[in-house]
Amino acid sequence: MLHTCLRYIPETLEAEDALIEGFTKVFRKIHQFEYRGKGSFSGWIKRVMVNECLMILRKKQVNKVDIDHLIKLDSSNGADDDILYEELLNLIYNLPKGYRTVFNMYVIEGYSHKEIGEKLGISENTSKSQLSKARSSLIKSLAQHENR
Repeated sequence: MLHTCLRYIPETLEAEDALIEGFTKVFRKIHQFEYRGKGSFSGWIKRVMVNECLMILRKKQVNKVDIDHLIKLDSSNGADDDILYEELLNLIYNLPKGYRTVFNMYVIEGYSHKEIGEKLGISENTSKSQLSKARSSLIKSLAQHENR
């Protein structure tokens, strides 16, 4: 679960705080978990952790992105397919916090743009544009990595 928190909050101490708060909520609300043939207990815990990270980000007001500067970028990728997992995670960590949050929620956690918008208090289109910008930024970073 710490790894999940680190995807949203790359500062280790803050991610550990989110982890502790998340597990505190899990233990306080464990009686609310009901298995109805959907999902798993570990999936429920992960969702609690993600929600805790989002609450921390919301409190810090770091997930706001100025959507007036939308840019369409080429999505072609010439980067090495052999990039190490840790290097890719590092590139994701270096995304602006708003982009990183949407990217994690959509690509890794599987939320829809509608769900992301509701959870972050942004429009569905803003979620889509942030994902597009995150992908474009990652593509640029991967291309720069290849040129090293």
